[in-house]
Amino acid sequence: MAHVEMNEREARTQQTFTALMWAFSYPGRAQNLFGDGLQSWLAIGETLIDLETSYYTSHTELNTLLSRLGARARTPAQALYQFYPQLEEASLAALQNAPSGNYLSPDEAATLVIGAEFGAGTSLRLRGPGIKQEVDIRVKGLPVAFWQLRAERNKYPMGWDIFLVGQGHVVGLPRTTQIEVSQWRI
Repeated sequence: MAHVEMNEREARTQQTFTALMWAFSYPGRAQNLFGDGLQSWLAIGETLIDLETSYYTSHTELNTLLSRLGARARTPAQALYQFYPQLEEASLAALQNAPSGNYLSPDEAATLVIGAEFGAGTSLRLRGPGIKQEVDIRVKGLPVAFWQLRAERNKYPMGWDIFLVGQGHVVGLPRTTQIEVSQWRI
């Protein structure tokens, strides 16, 4: 069998795909991403979106980079891949209309990629598939109201799949993950 050399983008996409796959397989476990900052966001975009998909982001620089990938830019109510490097309280009104699928087509739900800081902030206790008993993580940078919105929109089999991105890592929160939220005072 011939050895095939990968170019830099293929290697980045393969590494990112592997990180995203393991992040969803083991919710709450941080996986290493290719690069940090905007470079890791672009790598996720290259991995998830293509000519047949739609995306949304309000981040100007990221939108410029993602638009080059061929996916269609849409509103939060339409886009199946949504990128929020910084999710602010003001974004929640638009996000509440993000697709969460339906009983016939739960796969038509949005995948949310959201910026976060790990190890501080809100405490999340995770349970569900891929988690042996339960996992506790701490996440900073998301409005507490986001977790309530997620709980309202996730009615299995419908709901959002979420990737939290920060510090060169990604944590997956599939729609099947049950999340108990408590606020830390730090």
